[in-house]
Amino acid sequence: MPRPYILSESTYRTVSSTRYEVAILPWGATEAHNYHLPYGTDNVQCDRLAAEAARIAWERGAKVIVLPTVPFGVNTGQLDIPLTINMNPSTQIAVLRDVVDALAGQGIRKLVVLNGHGGNDFRQMIRELSPRTPIFISAIEWWKIVDPAGYFEKSGDHAGELETSVMMHVAPDLVRPLGEAGPGAAKRPRPVGMREGWAWAPRAWTRVTVDTGIGDPSRASAEKGARYTQAVVGRVAEFLVELAAVDPKDLYE
Repeated sequence: MPRPYILSESTYRTVSSTRYEVAILPWGATEAHNYHLPYGTDNVQCDRLAAEAARIAWERGAKVIVLPTVPFGVNTGQLDIPLTINMNPSTQIAVLRDVVDALAGQGIRKLVVLNGHGGNDFRQMIRELSPRTPIFISAIEWWKIVDPAGYFEKSGDHAGELETSVMMHVAPDLVRPLGEAGPGAAKRPRPVGMREGWAWAPRAWTRVTVDTGIGDPSRASAEKGARYTQAVVGRVAEFLVELAAVDPKDLYE
């Protein structure tokens, strides 16, 4: 049965008769995820989490609509990995601008970018777009919402315990047996500032990891993924309900 909060499943009759308060734009990436997770991992997770959060918000009376997931992200450090598809930030802002302009002309006044890829960063784009649009734009990075410490032994950075567990929960048919996964071992940068996180540079991925993973997936489980996903989705749904109800011009108390 079509879900009325998912645009790709909705008809014109449904859409034209509904006054939506918040649009959600999931944004992922297409990249290698060790040997056990698919290239579309970020897209699958973003898509499933957005849909579940929207379902909860919709059932609580918030008129939200999930747009189709953008499947390409910033992967400039992985261009030597076969079929990893890069979308530069300059292209991303052009895409985001077009989406925002279309929604603005159709009466949507609030947009949430649900980010599913660590290489994407929408904050500066939103700063640039906000003064020229009536739409209130915000961004969420779903893996930063809930502290993973209470759910995973070593969450990992990419295709590790956290991401593998979430995939085992939301799309188990796409996860290869963990026995096929690489260890996700990663080399550390030599400069201390980069090790401690207060200095930053993009990683040259194949110089850091052999199997494209960063983080050990061996302790992952669907049960851990279910618990963590439920906590994350609950927080996102609460935000959608609050955002649907608030006037962006009266955002602060």
